[in-house]
Amino acid sequence: MRINFKQQELIDGLVEALKEKFPEVRFVDVTESPENPNDLWINVTKVKDDDRFIELTDFCGEKSTDILMDYGYHMLVMPIR
Repeated sequence: MRINFKQQELIDGLVEALKEKFPEVRFVDVTESPENPNDLWINVTKVKDDDRFIELTDFCGEKSTDILMDYGYHMLVMPIR
């Protein structure tokens, strides 16, 4: 998997935004999507509360859509563990 400079910059910005809004969430790693190697999955730890999980998915959905529309990179935040 190759991540270019702009992708890394966008990943770093997204992870920082996540840390600010969801301090309990930790970055795990970045992997390729199994369906499309051009899509990136940003793996983070899960939140324990269901309401907080909904907030997280809404927040990440908006950020991911912005990245896709503005830069053409498909990145998804995947809560794991």
